[in-house]
Amino acid sequence: MQYAHLGRSGLKVSRLALGTMNFGDVTDEAESFAIMDAALEAGINLFDTADVYGGPQSPDMEQGYGLSEEIIGRWLAQAGGRREQIVLATKLYQPMGTGPNDKYLSAYKIRKAAEDSLRRLKTDHIDLYQMHHIDRSTPWEEIWQAMEQLVREGKVIYTGSSNFAGWQIATAQTAAAGRHFMGLVSEQSLYNLTARTIELEVIPALRHYGIGLLPWSPLGGGLLGGVLKKIEGGRRTTPHMQQTIERYRPQLEAYETLCADIGEQPADVALAWLLHNPVLTATIVGPRTTDQLARNLHAPEVTLSEDTLRRLDDIWPGPGGEAPEAYAW
Repeated sequence: MQYAHLGRSGLKVSRLALGTMNFGDVTDEAESFAIMDAALEAGINLFDTADVYGGPQSPDMEQGYGLSEEIIGRWLAQAGGRREQIVLATKLYQPMGTGPNDKYLSAYKIRKAAEDSLRRLKTDHIDLYQMHHIDRSTPWEEIWQAMEQLVREGKVIYTGSSNFAGWQIATAQTAAAGRHFMGLVSEQSLYNLTARTIELEVIPALRHYGIGLLPWSPLGGGLLGGVLKKIEGGRRTTPHMQQTIERYRPQLEAYETLCADIGEQPADVALAWLLHNPVLTATIVGPRTTDQLARNLHAPEVTLSEDTLRRLDDIWPGPGGEAPEAYAW
């Protein structure tokens, strides 16, 4: 496994990160344990979850959410010193109850969410605590004060963001610098060959501030995983996926042909394309089974030539570069 610094921090993480959104929902506990065992054995040390992961929200808000963290916590509690072998990342923001302060990023919510995650994860600290979305109603002095308190108490080591715009990243870092606080070391964004909007302003902001990019949905919800070949092999798709396939069919045909030409699997090419970006620290894969995880492990070893990268740009064009040059002289 290859490793890289998490943004400008001194912390090194694996180029593939284990996403656990399926744990407790699509993937049962036994298979989740097997996936984590296999990931650790393969050298993956960045495990990513969120308080909200785990399944459908129940009417009483007492079941469903939090299951992913609980499964990870029970896995960590087993013998073998697993906790010190991984970089544990989780998130907060989403509703975890029906009360008025059970969501978003108030100092009240940050403190409670952290304590609840620590309890579910059966650990005394979170290595990377990420804000799952921007909170437009809470000032940065309140957010950073609450995060600083967690850092002082040793409950949080690094902080990150997810789904932030470029200007929001800049605002957050300016506020953190004014407090002599490190601020963000990572940003999780939707990024793959079919979704390249963040190339306009988010990626330039991350490069400027030394923040590592952690793309989610690197295979475009399965679209970039060889979907046409799978259909030809008799695999069924949902009506929504079928509509998406028809929308992108000419590009998918060209893409899967390119992958065949260079002798690589479509999923590996999609992941390798992301890993070629110097701003990117690691890409998050969310396997439902150990077999899916095993198929992802080859991607960091795939090297794409300049010609292949140009062909991929032709098939899946981005926004035209960075802002403002992408749309103005």
